[in-house]
Amino acid sequence: MHVRAISLLLGLTAAALAGLPAARAQDAPQPTFRATVDLVSVAAVVRDKKGRIVRSLSAEDFVVTDAGSPREIVDLQTDETAPASVALLVDGSGSMAFGAVRAASRQICEVILRFLQSDRDMAALMSFDTRLITHSEFTGEFDRILRGLDELDAFGSTSIYDAIAGSAAAVADRARQRRALVVLTDGSDNASIYSPEEVAWIASTIDVPIYVFALGDVDPSAPPRDDDADGPAWHALFELARATGGDYFVAPTPARVVAATARLLDELRHQYLIAFEPTPASGLRSIEIGVRDEDLNVRARRWYAPGPGSGD
Repeated sequence: MHVRAISLLLGLTAAALAGLPAARAQDAPQPTFRATVDLVSVAAVVRDKKGRIVRSLSAEDFVVTDAGSPREIVDLQTDETAPASVALLVDGSGSMAFGAVRAASRQICEVILRFLQSDRDMAALMSFDTRLITHSEFTGEFDRILRGLDELDAFGSTSIYDAIAGSAAAVADRARQRRALVVLTDGSDNASIYSPEEVAWIASTIDVPIYVFALGDVDPSAPPRDDDADGPAWHALFELARATGGDYFVAPTPARVVAATARLLDELRHQYLIAFEPTPASGLRSIEIGVRDEDLNVRARRWYAPGPGSGD
C-alpha cells in the first residue's frame, strides 16, 4: 500500500474520531503498561483445537512479528473483570425490512445485552443506510438500547463499509477497555466509499475487533467463498472481521444466536493484552501474533500504525 494512501486512511480515521460524539468516561480501573516508551498494545484471543479459550499463557508463550521481524514483548496482562464496551451496528437498509431478518437482528441484540453486566459494561446502538445514525451513546442502561431497537427503520441504500469505519472510530474512544463492534447485516452494500480492505486497516490500527453476524439466506455450514452466489460480499466481511481480530457468525436459529453471542463475550472477557515497542518506521505496519504451541490458534488484529496512541 502506498505511503500517500496510508496517510489518507489514518487522516480519515482521525477525522472520524473528532466528528463523532464523545462516549461517557468510565471510573473503573484500567490496565496500564509501562510508559517509558510509546507501546503498541494488541488484544489477542487464544483457542485450542476444540475451540476452547486458553487462559493460562505467559509472555514467553507468545511470538510477535512486526513486518517479518520479531519484536520483544514488554508486558502481558489479563483481567477478566475489566469492563467491556460493545457497540451494536444494525443495518437499516431496505433489504433488512423483511420480518425474519429484522426479528433475527433484534434477537441477537437482546441476547448480547442480556449477557452484558450493567454495573460495569456499556453498550451503544447505531444504525446505517447511507448514513451512520447514533440512537444511543454508550450507556449501562440497556433498557434504553432496547427502546432504541423499536425505533429502527429499514429503508434506502447501504453503505456498510463506511458505517463500520465510522462506528469503529466511536468504539475506539473507549480507551483501554475490552471493546467490540457488532455488525448485524444481510451483507448488501451499494453505496460505500471505503473498500473492505481500507476499513480493515482503519479498525486494526485503532484496535477495534469487529464481529459480523450474517443475516438472511446464508449457509451456516462453511465460511463464505468467493465462488458462492453471494460469496464476494460475505467473503469480504469475513476477511474484514478476521483482520481486526474479530469473527464472523452465521446464526439462523435461536440456539446458534445464543452460542455465537456467548462465544463473542467469552472472548471479550478472556483477552490477552500484549504490549511491545513499535518499529521506528512510519506508516501502516503488518503484525502477526503467534504462540509457540502449534496446537493453539491465535486471533488478533493484523495491522498497526506506530505513534502515540497506537494501541490504547
